[in-house]
Amino acid sequence: MSHRPSWAPEDIDIERPAPARMYDYYLGGSHNFAADRVLAEQAMAVWPDSPHIARANRAFLRRAVHFAVARGIDQFLDLGSGIPTAGHVHEIATGLNPAARVVYVDNDPVAVAHSRNLLAATDNAVVVHADLRDTEPVLAGARASLDLARPVAVLMFAVLHFVPDEDEPARVVDAYRSASVPGSILAVSHATNDYEPERIEEMEKVYQSATAGLTERCHKEIMALLEGFDVVPPGLVSMIDWRPDPEMAPDPLGGEARRYSAYAAVGIRT
Repeated sequence: MSHRPSWAPEDIDIERPAPARMYDYYLGGSHNFAADRVLAEQAMAVWPDSPHIARANRAFLRRAVHFAVARGIDQFLDLGSGIPTAGHVHEIATGLNPAARVVYVDNDPVAVAHSRNLLAATDNAVVVHADLRDTEPVLAGARASLDLARPVAVLMFAVLHFVPDEDEPARVVDAYRSASVPGSILAVSHATNDYEPERIEEMEKVYQSATAGLTERCHKEIMALLEGFDVVPPGLVSMIDWRPDPEMAPDPLGGEARRYSAYAAVGIRT
């Protein structure tokens, strides 16, 4: 039986690993439990580059937020936001535009509890405890803080591959597209089985023990999720190749897309 930290909500099962807390572990965070660390270590035995992938995803997040603010967007709906660490959406967005507002959404109680504690003194960001698949409650929570009659940036970073096919990810994405106005954007990163299908299959087996399993998709399948958006150049590309910062340090994985096995894209709502 694991020891329950003082910050852990009483109503959660700390013996069941959760992807949000595993991701926190990959990033070197401290809001995870022994069960999360054990399964994350199993995942890293299959894919040792997992911490680099998590950091690359955070770097894409930063670039996508910069893109949105440069287009004049000052509202952000971050779906499956996980546990906020340094350089999260509200810090980036308000650093560029102090008037920016952010709504974080996650279904993991630890992510929500930690987010609320972190954001207690922040006027520009709130957190909604909901599952992104339950689109109506999420949108109701978002409307309490955001004006969806104006353009909004909908962010889905490393979350759609936790939505299985039977939950119709295209329906989920379309619900948020329909709730936004033209000029809004969608930013997506998504694991793919295009490069390392055998290792991806092993990762899927590891995540079967977590609260949400993995469903990697090919380039064509991920592009289909972006229907109704004009995908901006360079298109749906390897996560490290989406408008890389020329001042970034050399890529630790040698710029090999197969070692990341994740696509990224930003689309503008038509």
